Amino acid sequence: MGLTAVSSFLYVFFFTVLLSGGYLRWVEAQHCVWYGECGESEKVPGKKYNCNYTGPPRPLQPDGYQLLTELCPGYDYGNRSLCCDVTQLHTLKGSLQLPLQFLSRCPACFFNLMNLFCELTCSPHQSQFVNATEFNGTNVVAVDYYIGQTFANAMYNACKDVQAPSSNVKALSLLCGKDAKECNATNWIQYMFNINNGQTPFPINPIFSDVEVSGHAPMNNKTYACTEGLEDGSGPCSCQDCTKACGPKPIPPPLPPPWTILGMDAMTVIMWISYMAFLLVFVGAVLGAWCYRKRTIMSEYGPILDSNNPLSLNSDNPDQVNASCCETLGERFENFLRTLFSIWGSFCVQHPSVVILGSLILVVASSAGLVYMRITTDPVELWSSPTSQARQEKDYFDSHFGPFFRTAQLILTTPLNDTYMYSPYFGGSDVPFGAILGKDMLHQVLDLQLEIEGLVATYEGQNVTLKDICLAPLAPYNNNCTILSVLNYFQNSHAMLDKSIGDEFFVYADFHSHFLYCVSAPASLNDTTPLHDPCLGTYGGPVFPWLALGGYDGTNYNNATALVITFPINNYLNDSVRLGKAQAWEKEFIQFMKNFKNPNLTIAFNAERSVEDEINRESNSDISTIVISYAIMFIYISLALGHINSFRRLMVDSKISLGLAGILIVLSSVSASLGIFSYAGIPLTLIVIEVIPFLVLAVGVDNIFIIVQTYQRDERMPQEELHQQIGRILGDVAPSMFLSSFSETVAFFLGALSNMPAVRTFSLFAGLAVFIDFLLQISCFVSLLGLDVKRQEGNRLDIMCCVKLPDSQEAKTDGFLFRFFKKIYAPFILKEWVRPIIVAVFVGILSFSIAVVNKVEIGLDQKLSMPDDSYVLDYFKNLSEYLYTGPPVYFVVEEGLNYSSPEGQNVVCGGVGCNNNSLVQQVYSASLISNYSSIAYTPSSWLDDYFDWVKPQSTCCRYYNTSGSFCNASVVNPSCVSCRPMTSSGKQRPEGEDFMRFLPMFLSDNPSVKCGKGGHAAYATAVDLYPGDTGVGATYFMTYHTILKESPDYIHALKMARILAKNISESIDHKVFAYSVFYVFYEQYLTIAYDTALNLCASLAAIFVVTTVLLGFELWSAVVVSLTIAMILVNMFGVMWLWGISLNAVSLVNLVMSCGISVEFCSHIVRAFSISVKKNRVERAEEALAHMGSSVFSGITLTKFGGILILALSKSQIFQVFYFRMYLAIVLLGATHGLIFLPVLLSYIGPSVNKAKVFAANKRYAGTERERLLNY
Repeated sequence: MGLTAVSSFLYVFFFTVLLSGGYLRWVEAQHCVWYGECGESEKVPGKKYNCNYTGPPRPLQPDGYQLLTELCPGYDYGNRSLCCDVTQLHTLKGSLQLPLQFLSRCPACFFNLMNLFCELTCSPHQSQFVNATEFNGTNVVAVDYYIGQTFANAMYNACKDVQAPSSNVKALSLLCGKDAKECNATNWIQYMFNINNGQTPFPINPIFSDVEVSGHAPMNNKTYACTEGLEDGSGPCSCQDCTKACGPKPIPPPLPPPWTILGMDAMTVIMWISYMAFLLVFVGAVLGAWCYRKRTIMSEYGPILDSNNPLSLNSDNPDQVNASCCETLGERFENFLRTLFSIWGSFCVQHPSVVILGSLILVVASSAGLVYMRITTDPVELWSSPTSQARQEKDYFDSHFGPFFRTAQLILTTPLNDTYMYSPYFGGSDVPFGAILGKDMLHQVLDLQLEIEGLVATYEGQNVTLKDICLAPLAPYNNNCTILSVLNYFQNSHAMLDKSIGDEFFVYADFHSHFLYCVSAPASLNDTTPLHDPCLGTYGGPVFPWLALGGYDGTNYNNATALVITFPINNYLNDSVRLGKAQAWEKEFIQFMKNFKNPNLTIAFNAERSVEDEINRESNSDISTIVISYAIMFIYISLALGHINSFRRLMVDSKISLGLAGILIVLSSVSASLGIFSYAGIPLTLIVIEVIPFLVLAVGVDNIFIIVQTYQRDERMPQEELHQQIGRILGDVAPSMFLSSFSETVAFFLGALSNMPAVRTFSLFAGLAVFIDFLLQISCFVSLLGLDVKRQEGNRLDIMCCVKLPDSQEAKTDGFLFRFFKKIYAPFILKEWVRPIIVAVFVGILSFSIAVVNKVEIGLDQKLSMPDDSYVLDYFKNLSEYLYTGPPVYFVVEEGLNYSSPEGQNVVCGGVGCNNNSLVQQVYSASLISNYSSIAYTPSSWLDDYFDWVKPQSTCCRYYNTSGSFCNASVVNPSCVSCRPMTSSGKQRPEGEDFMRFLPMFLSDNPSVKCGKGGHAAYATAVDLYPGDTGVGATYFMTYHTILKESPDYIHALKMARILAKNISESIDHKVFAYSVFYVFYEQYLTIAYDTALNLCASLAAIFVVTTVLLGFELWSAVVVSLTIAMILVNMFGVMWLWGISLNAVSLVNLVMSCGISVEFCSHIVRAFSISVKKNRVERAEEALAHMGSSVFSGITLTKFGGILILALSKSQIFQVFYFRMYLAIVLLGATHGLIFLPVLLSYIGPSVNKAKVFAANKRYAGTERERLLNY
C-alpha cells in the first residue's frame, strides 16, 4: 500500500564516476585530469579509481558513440575528443540509473544533473574546473570540483519538486540523504560526492562560486528551468514535479461564517423573539377571553346564552340534531367499529377455548420461523445498504483488487520520562531523543515484536503462524512479512540495533545516527553514516516514519513519544478457511497481549476482529441487565393490574395470572414477528433484539391496562351478561387501541423506507410486532379476561384457582390512581390560572429545542460502542492522541479507459505531457490544501513509474532476446536487451501493443539497487489486467487522508474525497470513485439529517392520516395529535443536545420508536376527548384525562420507568447513552406532553363536540344506569 519498495533508495547513483587528482598544479585548458579506469577503490569495494592523465582529450572509440549520444549528447560532434573512455561512460550510466529512474520524470532536472556529471567525467575542458588534489600511483584519489553557484541553484530548483510516485514523497528525499525539506543545492551535491554515501569511490570536494577560485573557472553550463522544454523536443515538467508550472497555489474556499444576529447565534435569537411574541399574543388572548366571559356572565341573559352543549334546552328539537355530513359519517364509522368490536369481544368471552387455541396455533406457526433466524453482527451489513454508493464501491474494489487487508496494531508508550540528548560526532546541534527511543527500550520492544511474530494459533487442528497469513508483497521471492515498525530500520535484529562504529574515545555512528537517517530516507539501502546499513524493511519496502511513530512535532521524529507497530494481514473475500486462519491468529494475538506485562511499556493494541468481538461480549454481558429490567416491569404489571378492595380478598382481586398472560402475549407477538420475517430470510440485528421487546411492552401493556381498568370501573347493566359487558367495553376501548396500534404500525412500516439496514430492519420487525400484539390483545387476552372475571366472581383465588373463598359482597370502589386523577390532578392542571403557565412552559421548552436542533452532533463516537472495561478503549484513545496519518484512500479508475493511447494516458498520469487536470494532478493539487481536502500526500502512480521503468536509458526493462521473457536488472547476460530502442520514438511513452507487452513485466519486477522502479511491491494489486494480459481493466491510485480523530473528521474526509472524485470523473470523462475502508460506515452521515427528517415526517404523516380516519374523520383531532407528537420529537432533539447524544442510526431508531410510543401517550386521551359529551372543552378534557390518564400513566410511564433505571447500570456505554438516556427522555417527554400539555391544549383548541356522536350516545343510553354514569 504505498509501499514503494525499494523505491529509490540509493544513491547508488553516485557514480563511480570520478576523478583523480593532479599534482597540485595548474593544468592548462583543453587538458584532462584523468582518462580511463585503474585500480580498485579502497573505500568502496567494486568501484574503481580513474587513471591520472594530464594530456589533451582523446577521440572516443566508435563503440561508445551510441552511449555518448544517450548520456552526453552535447559532446556528440566532431571527432568526439573527450577526457573519458567507453569504460568510464558505462560506469557513468550504471551510477546514474537510480537518479534516472526518479528524476527523468522532469526532463529539465535530469538534463541539468547529467550536465553536472558529464562535465566532471568527460569534458574536454576538464582542467578548467576540476583539480586533482590527491593520487595514489596512477590513481586519482581526490579532486576538487569547481561548480558555479548559479548552476547548482538552477539544478536544484529544477529538481526540488520532482515526485517519487510509488512512495508518496519527493524524489530528493531518496537522493539527498535527508528529508527533501532539509535539502538544498549545496548539501545535495555534497551528499552525491561524499565518500560516506557508499557509492562514490573517492572524495570529490565541490567548491561553489560564480567567480574564479585559485585560477579555476567554475563549471557554469547552461541550465533549463523545470518550466522549459529541451531542444530534443522534451516538454516542460508537469505541475506535480514543478511548482512553478502550476500557477498560483489552490486556495480553499473560506469556511462559511457562523449565522449570527448581533453577535449571537441566529437560531437562539430568532427563537427568543418568537417565544416572546407568542407570550405577548397568548397572554393577551387569555386576558381578553377572561374579560369577555366575565362581562357575559354578568349579563342578565348570561345563563341562557351560556350553553356549549349541543343538546341543551336551547335546542329546537331534542329528537333531532343539526349535524354536518362529516359528523354524521364519523358517527356511523364510530358506531360500525363499536358494533364490530362488541360482537367480537362477546364471541371471545363465549368461546375462550377456540380463540385461545387458535391464537396459540398461529403464534407457534409464526414463531417456528425462528429456526431460520440469522443474526447479523457484521458492521458493514448493519450500517451500509447493499444498494448504497459506498457499499457498491467497496464491492467493486474488493472484486477487482481484493479486500482491504486486516491489521493487528500496537501503540507503545512508556511511563518513563527521561528524555536525553544525542550529540552527533560529525558536528551539528544536539538532538533530543524521547524515552521510548532509548536503546534499552527499543530492545524490549523488539523482544515483544519477535514474540508476536512467533505466535502459533490453531485452526481446525492446523498450526497458524504470522507467516501463513501476513502481507508479503514480494512473495515468493521474499517471504518476509510486512511489519511497519521502526525496528525494521534495524532489520528487526538485536545485533543491528547494537551495531556502532567508533574507537575507544568516540562513537562515530550508532542506532541514533541510523534512525535519524532512516526517517529522512526510509527507502535507502545504504545510509550515509559509517554504518552503511539499509533502512529498507526486511519485507522489501520502506517504513515511513509517520506510520511507525507518534507523538512527535512537525517532522522531528526524534521527539516521538509513541511507537506504532502494524502487522498487515491478508484479507479474503470468499475463502472462509483462510479467513478463519487469520481470525484464529488474531485471537491468539489478543490473548497474548492481554497477558503481556512490562513495567516499562504501556501498550494499547487492536486486531481486526477486536471491535466485533467486544460488541458481542458487550451484548452477552448486557443480557443480565436487560433481563432484570424486564423482570421489574413484569412484576409491576402483574401487581398493578389488580384492584384490591380489601386484604381478605387480596388473592381473589389480584390479577397476577392475567398480567403474566398479558406479558406472554406481548412476547408472543415479538416472537411471531421475528419468526415471520425469518421465514422471509430477513436477518435480525442486535438492535432489533434489544429494542423491540421494550417497544412492544410499552405499547402492549398500555392496552392491557386500558382494557382491564375500564372493566374495573364499569357497572354491569341490568339483564346484561358477562360476555355482553366485556363486548360492550371492548366496543368502547378497542377503537382507541386500534387507532394507536394501526398508527404505529403504519409509521414503522414507512420507517422501513430508510436506506440504513439497521433502521429498516427495526422498522419492519417493530411494525409487524405491534400489529400482531393488538390482534392478540383483542382476541386471546379478551378471552383470558373473561375467564379471570368468572374466577373472580366465583371467589376463586388468583393462580390457585381451585381454592374458593366463602361468598361475600364487597362494595366496588375506584382505584387510588383513578381517584387521584379524577378528584385532584385533572381539576388542578385545568384550573384557569394553571393552564396558561403550562402552555408558556411547554412552548418555551419547544422554542429552546428548535434553537438547538441544528447543533446536535452527527456521527457515532466509536468509543461508545465498546464496554467500559474494553482494552479497545485505550487503543482508540491512543489512536487519536498519537497517530499522525489517516487511512489510505484509493482513487479507483473503473475499467474501460484505454491506457494504450496517449489520450487515455494523459488524463491520468502526472508526468511530462500529462494534462493539467489529470487524475494525479488533481489529487496532487488537493494535497496542497490538505487542511481543507483531507488529502495528505501526492498519490502513488503506477502509470508514471511504469513510464520511467520502461525508458530505454534505464536498465530496468530488459528481456531475453532468445525467449522474450523478462530479464531482471540485476541479471548479467549478453542476451538481455533493452525493451525499447534508443531512438526518438523509443524514448517516447509506450503505446498500443508495446504498452501491454511490457506492463506485466513491470508489475512482476521486484525493486532492487539497480532498479528502484520495479512495480511488484507497490503496484501488484493496483492494476487489474484482463485475462491473458490483453488489456488494463480497473486500476487505483493510492494516497493517504490526513489524521482523522472524530466522527466529523471522517465525514468531512469522505465528503471531500467524493467531491474530488466527481471533479476528476467530469474532467477525464470516465468514472472515478474514491474508496477507503471507513467509507461504508460513515456514508450514512452524509444524509442522516435528511433521512431523519424524511422518516419522522413520513411517520407523522401516517399518524395524521390514520388518526383522521379512525377518529371518525375528525381532522382537527388528528392535527392536535400530530402537533403534540411533533413537539415530543423536537424536544427529543433538545434532550439529545443537552445530554450529548449524537444523531446516528442508533438514535434514529430510537426517534422512530419515540414517534410510535408518543401515539400511545396522545391518541387515547384525544379519542376520549372527542367522544366526551360534557358541555365544554375544559370539562371534556378533564373527563378524558381522568378516565384515560390514569391508564396511560400506570400502563406506560410507571411500567417503563423502573425498567429504564436498571439500564443505567449497564457496562455498555452505548446502552447508557442511547438506551438509558433516550428511553428515559422518551417516557418523560411522552408522559409530560400526554398528561399535562395535551389536556390543556385540548381545553383551549380541542375539536368541537361531534353532535351526531352525542345524540347517538344519549339515545343509546337513555333510561339506563349508564346514563347516570355518563353524567357522573
